[in-house]
Amino acid sequence: MPAKSAAQQKAAGAALAAKRGDIKKSELKGASKSMEKSMNEREFDDLASTKRKGKPEHVSKS
Repeated sequence: MPAKSAAQQKAAGAALAAKRGDIKKSELKGASKSMEKSMNEREFDDLASTKRKGKPEHVSKS
């Protein structure tokens, strides 16, 4: 599942770093905190490795 926005990609990257132990889980905030609990490392890798070119910073909820 590719990331739909740059913000989603950044959150996935932070959560992946925490899952791997590169940063402390207590340092996570917002979406990355809930992502870390609900996704596995493979799903994070798919989101975080998405190309950022052409992605909006945020996607509106509609």
